[in-house]
Amino acid sequence: MASSAEVDIGTQRRDQRNAVLAGFLGWTFDAFDFFVLTFLIADIGKAFGKSRPEVALTLTLTLAMRPIGALIFGVMADRFGRRLPMTINIVFYAVVSALSGLAPTFRTFLILRMLFGIGMGGQWGVSASLALESISPRWRGVISGLLHQGYSLGNLLAALAFLTVYPAMQRTNPDYAWRVMFFIGGLPALLSIFVLLRVKESAAWHENRTDWRTYVRSLPAVWRRFLYLVLLLTVMGFISHGTQDLYPTFLLQQRKFSQQLTAQTTMVSMVGAILGGLVIGYCSDRFGRRKAMIGAVLAAVLMIPLWVAAPGTASLIAGGFLMQFCVQGAWGVLPAHLNELVPGHLRGFMPGFAYQLGMLCAGIVPYLEAQLGEHFTYAQAMGGLAGVALLVGALVIGLGPEAHGIDFRKGSAATHS
Repeated sequence: MASSAEVDIGTQRRDQRNAVLAGFLGWTFDAFDFFVLTFLIADIGKAFGKSRPEVALTLTLTLAMRPIGALIFGVMADRFGRRLPMTINIVFYAVVSALSGLAPTFRTFLILRMLFGIGMGGQWGVSASLALESISPRWRGVISGLLHQGYSLGNLLAALAFLTVYPAMQRTNPDYAWRVMFFIGGLPALLSIFVLLRVKESAAWHENRTDWRTYVRSLPAVWRRFLYLVLLLTVMGFISHGTQDLYPTFLLQQRKFSQQLTAQTTMVSMVGAILGGLVIGYCSDRFGRRKAMIGAVLAAVLMIPLWVAAPGTASLIAGGFLMQFCVQGAWGVLPAHLNELVPGHLRGFMPGFAYQLGMLCAGIVPYLEAQLGEHFTYAQAMGGLAGVALLVGALVIGLGPEAHGIDFRKGSAATHS
């Protein structure tokens, strides 16, 4: 017969698994809904009579709306717990994604993608705090890498749907095939049931919960740290979105890849991203957050020629794999790094809001790359911007603070460098 201690440990581990799974899947489905659009830019432009840069602008506006969601759902998460805002958020972005497939005009589609940005902005911060507060600091980097690579898995699943579902729909009704892809985005609403029934609030949230007056009064004391996090996330946003969002367009338009090969190449690169998140996340547990991230982004600089200028198909696919291994490997450290750098009672709001403000600042990347790609080549536009962003990113990471391994249940985050 199991002892009460064994039962308590089993319950704790189950709660940890559920929290990590909920955060991972929430971010996965959110990313799926975002990246579906990156495969459909040309077809949506054709449907509404718009150019590729005009459709790419919807990606920029989605990113621009994300801080609103981070603010709303992040504040809710600090005051009322992680479960309720996460549930509302999942249902909201799933419904808006499905409605995008029903848009009768480009203006309506644009508005819906902006609303989707609000939902997308609220997911990352809440799911990260929920998952990372529930686990041991010893494994925080690995789980951080796993959690963030829900984003890469979402991209991979979007590519898989583009490879399998989309061609079937095109054969049946080519004018409405792209709309079906957005209908799939409504399915994650079912995840909200799991969150409500199986996920528990963390002890760290209960310990750090505070009243509104103290919550608001504490904000001015952390403004310097907050501005640094926004700067960090801005350069990381340039790195991530600059190497991902228009890569399918580069493959289709410049390298003349088929839809099938484009989807397969993207899927391979996302496998690299998932592996990179786990490997670099583990390295961050061993050697520190900044060292792991700097090593990853500098390695990514070396991958640029192989990523966009490789002469053969196989080498180009290898370049995509290695680039995303490095880029998303560095990104995988961020959930842990950001949550360790903020006070416990602001953990639901501050990392997510800083993240989404960074994405707002970096939101110009898809539109800028599309414009430069039309005047030069996509390889030149993407390679040049990626090189600058990666070098600046290494500098910003190196000059920042670190609180590697801090215990979330012992008060506010440390400020040592």
